[in-house]
Amino acid sequence: KPHTSAAQVFPRDGVRRRELDSSTSSDALLMNVFCYPGVLKEDLVLLLGVDHHAKPEFGYRARVPLANGRADRTEVDMRLGDLLVEAKLTESDFQRKAAAVVEGYRDLEAVFQVSDLPRDGECYLSYQLIRNVLAAQASGCSFCVIMDERRPDLREQWYAVMRCIRVHDLQMRCRMATWQELARVVPHRLQRFLHEKYGVGD
Repeated sequence: KPHTSAAQVFPRDGVRRRELDSSTSSDALLMNVFCYPGVLKEDLVLLLGVDHHAKPEFGYRARVPLANGRADRTEVDMRLGDLLVEAKLTESDFQRKAAAVVEGYRDLEAVFQVSDLPRDGECYLSYQLIRNVLAAQASGCSFCVIMDERRPDLREQWYAVMRCIRVHDLQMRCRMATWQELARVVPHRLQRFLHEKYGVGD
C-alpha cells in the first residue's frame, strides 16, 4: 500500500514509498499484526468479533453513499470479514473536514444526531470516524477503531462521535480496541516485535 504521507516524511529521491517503510505508520502496524501467520486465533477473534477465516483487506474502498447518488472513494484502513477498522498510532486526531463535504453524505442525518457532532466553525472534527460509521451502516458491517491506550485524547474523540449515533443496532456494532489489548493475545514472537518496534505491550 502506498504511504499516504511519503512527501512529508521521506526524502524526495524518486522512490515510491510504502506504508511498511515507516516505523511510525499506523497502517504499517496494522499490516505487521494482521499479516502475521496464524494471528487470527481464538483470543484475537473473540476480541474483535470476527471469523477466524476472515482475510484482511487493506485500503478498502467502502464506497459510502453520497446525497448526489455517487459514492465516496476514501479508503478505510482495513476490512476484516464484516469488520471495518480505523487504525491510529502517532496521528494527532481523526482529521477535520469542511461541513459541506460531511453534509454531502446521504445517510448523515439518519445515522447521527448531527447537531451534537463535534465541530470547529465550518469544519466537522473526527471526519474519519464519521465516515467510517457511515460506511459500516451502508455495508451492514461492524466498525472498530484501534488506538494506543496511552492516547486518552483520541479515546475522547471517539466517544464524542459514538454518542451521537442514533441507530441503536449500529451503535452496538461500533467499538474501540487498543494496540495493547491486541498485543496481549497475539503470538509471543509478535508480542516481542511490537514491544521492540512500537513500544506496545509489556
